Amino acid sequence: MSPAGPAWPRLRVLQTLWALLVVLLAPWRLWAIKNTQECTWQVVLNNFETVGKKDASDRFVDQEPLYTVDKVFSQLVDAPIDPDEVRGLVSGKRERSWTCTPLGSGHLPTLSLQTYLGFPYYLKINYSCKGELFNLIPRYFVNVPSRPLWYTVDQAPVFILGGIPEEKAILLTDTNFKDFFLVELSIDSCWVGSFYCPQTSFTATIYDAIATESTLFIRQNQLIYYFTGTYITLHESNRGSGRWVRVLANECIKKLCPVHFHSNGSEYVMALTTGKHEGYVHFGTITDGRVSFELLPRQRSVCNGILVVNCSITWAVFIAGDYNLLLLVEIEDPSTRKYFQVVSYDLVSDYLVVLYTIPEFIPDARGLEFLMVLGTESYTNFPMVPKGMSYNPYNNLLFIWGNFLLQSYNSKNFIYLADFPKELSIKYLVNSFYGDTAIVTETEEIWYLLEGSYQVYKLFPSKGWEVHVSLQVMQQSSLYAPNETMVTLFYEDRRLYQLVYLIDNQQGRLVKRLVPVEQLLMYQQISNDYLLERQGSHLTLSFTNFCPFTVMRLRDLPNPQIYTRQERYRAQPPRVLEPGGFHSDNSLAVYQGLVYYLLWLHSKYDKPYADPVHDPTWRWWKNKKQDQVRGEGGESVGGPSPDPPSPSTCPGTVFAPHPVPQDYYFYLASNWRSAGSVHVDMASYEKIYDLKAENELPERIFLDKGTSYRFSVFLTAREPEPLHGPSFQLQSKVGLAVVLADPECIEAVVKEKVLVNRNSVLFWVTLSDKRFCFDQGISGHHLMKTSMLLKVVGSSGHCFQNTNQGPRMQGNLMVPVLIGCPPGKRLAFDITYTLEYNRLQNKHYFDCVHVDPEMPCFLFRDIFYPFFLIQDLVTGDSGSFQGSYVLKVVGGGPTLDTIKEYSEEDIYRFNSPLDKTGSLIWTTRNTTTTEDSAFNILSHNSLGIEGVDKSTYCDYQLTFQLHIHGLPLSARRAFLILMVSASLFVGLVILYVISCLLSPYVVKVCNVLCWKINNIIAWESYIYSIASDTGAFSNTSGIKSGESSGGISRVVSKVAGENRTDTKETLRKKPIS
Repeated sequence: MSPAGPAWPRLRVLQTLWALLVVLLAPWRLWAIKNTQECTWQVVLNNFETVGKKDASDRFVDQEPLYTVDKVFSQLVDAPIDPDEVRGLVSGKRERSWTCTPLGSGHLPTLSLQTYLGFPYYLKINYSCKGELFNLIPRYFVNVPSRPLWYTVDQAPVFILGGIPEEKAILLTDTNFKDFFLVELSIDSCWVGSFYCPQTSFTATIYDAIATESTLFIRQNQLIYYFTGTYITLHESNRGSGRWVRVLANECIKKLCPVHFHSNGSEYVMALTTGKHEGYVHFGTITDGRVSFELLPRQRSVCNGILVVNCSITWAVFIAGDYNLLLLVEIEDPSTRKYFQVVSYDLVSDYLVVLYTIPEFIPDARGLEFLMVLGTESYTNFPMVPKGMSYNPYNNLLFIWGNFLLQSYNSKNFIYLADFPKELSIKYLVNSFYGDTAIVTETEEIWYLLEGSYQVYKLFPSKGWEVHVSLQVMQQSSLYAPNETMVTLFYEDRRLYQLVYLIDNQQGRLVKRLVPVEQLLMYQQISNDYLLERQGSHLTLSFTNFCPFTVMRLRDLPNPQIYTRQERYRAQPPRVLEPGGFHSDNSLAVYQGLVYYLLWLHSKYDKPYADPVHDPTWRWWKNKKQDQVRGEGGESVGGPSPDPPSPSTCPGTVFAPHPVPQDYYFYLASNWRSAGSVHVDMASYEKIYDLKAENELPERIFLDKGTSYRFSVFLTAREPEPLHGPSFQLQSKVGLAVVLADPECIEAVVKEKVLVNRNSVLFWVTLSDKRFCFDQGISGHHLMKTSMLLKVVGSSGHCFQNTNQGPRMQGNLMVPVLIGCPPGKRLAFDITYTLEYNRLQNKHYFDCVHVDPEMPCFLFRDIFYPFFLIQDLVTGDSGSFQGSYVLKVVGGGPTLDTIKEYSEEDIYRFNSPLDKTGSLIWTTRNTTTTEDSAFNILSHNSLGIEGVDKSTYCDYQLTFQLHIHGLPLSARRAFLILMVSASLFVGLVILYVISCLLSPYVVKVCNVLCWKINNIIAWESYIYSIASDTGAFSNTSGIKSGESSGGISRVVSKVAGENRTDTKETLRKKPIS
């Protein structure tokens, strides 16, 4: 199960309810143990017995305030962190609470999942929620048939399991059933039975359940539902279980068939129909959470395609590498009995073809382990009843199962495995996809098959199982009980596990337990193959060991990272400076924060612009380099601005010849005087590029074009018979075989060296890619699946090695191989060298006004010389890209927020030299173009096309943003601006000329106008003064009582008298007529 896909929150450390069981002790003297060993951190519940009791809702909430984080990290003055960045990271806290919901007579546990100190848990915190706490109803599991567990391998973050009788509920887990939840679904359960949709009975049971990375599928009766939203909301009682959408509402679905592997960027599921669309398959595609179904075949039904009247599809298998469907078809012929065929359907060409007709009866193997079915062999009276198929894309092994087991590597020629009894019927197969297959029958028996061999072993019930259970009961194991029912069977990390419902002391519980396949086979071998020999007066017991060798070792294994493509970091915990040596809350918070910060740097490094140093941790220590290289006295060692160290030497560290502050902090830690009693060694957080190989083959191997993987196998024979002669060859039963799933694509060369004096043989094995079966592609996309099986002849089921984790099977080693451009390789924009080279060639460099260190600007009128890097994120290799490439402008905008992607037509107009619309926005000096002359081809030195790099399968593609300033105007817009500017200028000039010519006349007119206005004002004043004086004269010689009026007249006359002179002058110039 993979944490990829929708985020599944991890349980946080609870301050009051959790007991921290930490097995890491701080050293008594820091210098005594310099190399810290790898340790396992476990956090378990200490006070969990009261969860769900008395119908109560329990909340595990203990949110630390942000100032606590600042207080913890502020003490770490020597820590390789930026307090501002840490404070920014912890600000985004979130919380989700789940409530306890009664279901039947039991309860679901209440959980509150949230971040701890602001950091989501990337460390694995083992959380145990034991089955007996659920108090599940026995009728849910007792005597209920087991069912298969279907999910997308390495992708699904959760598993779901249906099959609970008459309940619309599923079991949900995100820890491979270490803990689980019983979720009741809110679905409509509409009855759609009709004349075209046969159904004899109705049930609420959820039968088929499939988990993918982005959604869940279930089938109830003939209805299909898929879940919308995040997995977290499944537990929310108010809306979680109700977000199920019914799909194919008008179809009758009789079965869901899983597709175990994702491909082409999508996941798949298949729905088999009955009724009106009998003979068709609904092929479902899940891409980015969107679900769509297509009815296949497109033109006609399978029945019409294979020229039969009545047929029914029993099972379907999708082979993604060939875009092909394999269909198990049941055909009803009125003249004969029912028979089955394997039909191939090509999704690209819409072509149907019959690959194989299954025999009507089981072949008579006559005591053989296997039988090649050619059609000429004799048969028994037991009819063959096929029920399903299983396909492994790594070794192309197809199983057809029912009351028999057929296997084929090409889907045409089949081998009958005679060890499986024809009286039994297989219910489902469980494939580890690493060479192991478990078989579950209708009677709940468990059988085991090692792929590449033909022997089928019975694991349960068996004598070996009885011995194993007896030993477990003697040890008082809680994983076994007298009454138990198997719920499901599944593989996890190549080991087989059972989910079992146990009833002990009248109480039921669900437990997950290991099925010890190797121990069961050993017990079975010992109980069957032993000999009693009389020696003197007593009998001695001796066992026969059928393993052809005594020692098997893998040697000369190369460093694994270049083949496994796994990026690794070293993150040692902080050293606790306490007498007890146990970690405290502060030290755990610091460690969690540093690990999260390291992973944050890892994700931030995935960007188009390449950093000056090819190492994600460079940003961690780049701001600390001055302190690290500064010696005593405050002077820099090697200059004021030292270059960052090369990651190939020691990533994340800088060495100096003088004592540095780092040594000072180490001195404080050695004397237990570090701040906060916690010491963080900055050099202990780094990326690992030189991981050494262990004595085992990697989990999977990625092969690029023409690359090889070489190792040796050392075998010591059990009973050698040396032949004396010139060659001194070793005569024994030791032989090594290498089986390739696709020999036309990969090849293996085995060289043998006999070590006579050591009774051993050394085999050199070289696995190589043939350069034929894959075209160039993007890193990590559309890889071809194949495998290599390393097999010692005669060792299947007989050879075991005792390890500290129990016995391990030897002699059969299957390694998946993926051919193509391996993940972890990228093309990056070398901004550092691009700026330096552009400044050198253009003799200047002008950045934007507002400088952005992450995205420097380029002036449009300067010639742009881009440079790119080919970087390997796994091995640390980085080099300049020397090949040819096509550069296109695919989007743009005035700001980062307004950038839009161009259409294909726009991309052609803006980039193609053949464009006739005048939309070309950039051009090149060279004239080399693609074959259709649509786009220019550039190269490292711009000397023309150098050809495609044929040494690799990688076809790099990079989309990066370029900040351009000083963009010129288009001709149309420039002409428009010119016309407007010219018009304004000419208009101003004309206006100026007109104003100069008309200014005398304007001045004269203004003077006349002003004179007239003054005359009018003066005339009114004169007339008013004359009238006032006449009134005064009359009043003086007349009425005495007009004193008040005379006073007013005198005032007016005085004012008029003051202006009399001016008035008279005005009157002389222009007398009144």
